[in-house]
Amino acid sequence: MTGFVLAGLQYEPVLRDPAANIATSSRLVREAAAAGARLVVLPEAASAGYMFTDRADARRNAEPVPGGPVGDAWAALAAELDLWIVGGITELAVEEGREKVYNAAALFGPDGHVGTFRKAHLWNFEKRLYDRQEDGFPVFRTPLGNIGVGICYDAWFPETFRSAALGGADLLALPSNWVPVPGQPEDAPAMANLMCMTAAHSNQFYVAGISRTGAERDQPFIGRSVIVGPDGWPLAGPAAGEGEAVLLAEVDLIGTREARHGNPFNQPLGDRRTDVYRSGDFTPEPARPDGDPA
Repeated sequence: MTGFVLAGLQYEPVLRDPAANIATSSRLVREAAAAGARLVVLPEAASAGYMFTDRADARRNAEPVPGGPVGDAWAALAAELDLWIVGGITELAVEEGREKVYNAAALFGPDGHVGTFRKAHLWNFEKRLYDRQEDGFPVFRTPLGNIGVGICYDAWFPETFRSAALGGADLLALPSNWVPVPGQPEDAPAMANLMCMTAAHSNQFYVAGISRTGAERDQPFIGRSVIVGPDGWPLAGPAAGEGEAVLLAEVDLIGTREARHGNPFNQPLGDRRTDVYRSGDFTPEPARPDGDPA
């Protein structure tokens, strides 16, 4: 048997308060474990919050991975409860003698730290706070299946999902801090939910987009966490826009591989046409002066 329970924990991390975040995340991880969860996904920036004022503020709230208080607490939980945890961490790293700060998500298992993904696409003010990663989209092999990771805004780039799928991922874990999208109709699904559903379908794998609620420094977050199956339909959620939620879904990352990749009608990975796809970097054209013809 290769099936198991996947959990997504939606809640409100506290800005600049790792101790409070350890307490809340630990309580909810234990609740998920009691419900049978073997893999738990937490929101983005769950270690110390998100809306830092500047890079120095982010640096003060960053921690090494492994070796930091929040990451080590999650590692201890994973060992105690015999499960895996993916959680968003503000990471402090030293590379070639230079200190760097990343918006990251780390995977911990029963035997400790498995690996870390650093956000590839920095959104808005994040460009002033964090360093850019150059590691690509690693896929972590575990007994549960192959786990890829993205973070929030990474979902706005189809290359995130496709890179993980081509790397053999069975699941894309997506810790997120989703914010309101301008112009979103009240009766339409959240844009982030649509992206998770479309990406799951077009890459034939599971997607766990787990967001937060509440607000920091006047920035609201919309919750709406969702776990999506490889057919593109939600298995759990979307959660509400407020409050805590423990999403639980029965998944089978390994046991569904043959069916996912052997669909005779729909093989978006096998039917790719790399010979006709355009390559190169897109550069936006400069704005035209008023009155110039289009």
